[in-house]
Amino acid sequence: MSEQTLPPQHQDHRPGKEGEMHPEPVYFSDSYKPAGKLQGKVAIITGADSGIGRAVAIHYAKEGANVVMMYLEEHQDAELTRSEIEKAGREVLVFSGDAADKSLCTKVIDETMAKWGRIDVLVNNAGEQHPRKNLEDIPEEQWEKTFRTNIFAMFQLTKAALPHMQSGASIINTTSVTAYKGSPMLLDYSATKGAITAFTRSLSMNIAPRGIRVNAVAPGPIWTPLIPSTFDEEDVEKFGSNTPMKRPGQPAELAPSYVYLACEDSSYVSGQVLHVNGGTVVNG
Repeated sequence: MSEQTLPPQHQDHRPGKEGEMHPEPVYFSDSYKPAGKLQGKVAIITGADSGIGRAVAIHYAKEGANVVMMYLEEHQDAELTRSEIEKAGREVLVFSGDAADKSLCTKVIDETMAKWGRIDVLVNNAGEQHPRKNLEDIPEEQWEKTFRTNIFAMFQLTKAALPHMQSGASIINTTSVTAYKGSPMLLDYSATKGAITAFTRSLSMNIAPRGIRVNAVAPGPIWTPLIPSTFDEEDVEKFGSNTPMKRPGQPAELAPSYVYLACEDSSYVSGQVLHVNGGTVVNG
């Protein structure tokens, strides 16, 4: 197949396990050279057990940040991420559960402040998707759950963290290329990503007087456990082939954009979205 980019595969359990993927995603490249850009900072990352979240957590740790990991229930993946953070010589707190749970968000913030007394970076990255061919096929329960995970959780955690963030802090949200070009199979997911983009822009203006920046990253097709756990084998086999680069991206290719938005290199950047999508032009 000229469009084949990956071996066909599928996982029945969502959000998927990184260890069952072949090939496994690349979450750090030796070509990346850490420079202490986040030395002494504290970063909270949701969906940090695998995929994009893991890559961001590892890059932040190598840049000198202590990391707070939040994830749903993939404990084995989370342990690998934890060990990589510790190998980088940084400390880590780990929390498992639903990021849309207000009580969990409060617990995370309280324990982070108790341990380090600061929150410098908040990465709202957790997400889920459920492909459906038609709008009529989407159960109301699925629509609500997708919104709870993708945007309600972002609201709850950001609201809990903001009172403890000082001037110079950074909030980074994961939106998607689908917020800009749509997706016929991911109606509810794309709608949440559009909401995230609008939330990012609005919040950036709302808290600019506090000296806190808010930006987002809009990934294209990135090879994470979410892909084989939500798409069938045929779709996985062609994943990323519709981009100008004709391939999916790796989490390691995405994480440096989160480093940029978290550090002082982007001190004059707020309310913006970085498009790391394999060359798709979205004019947004």
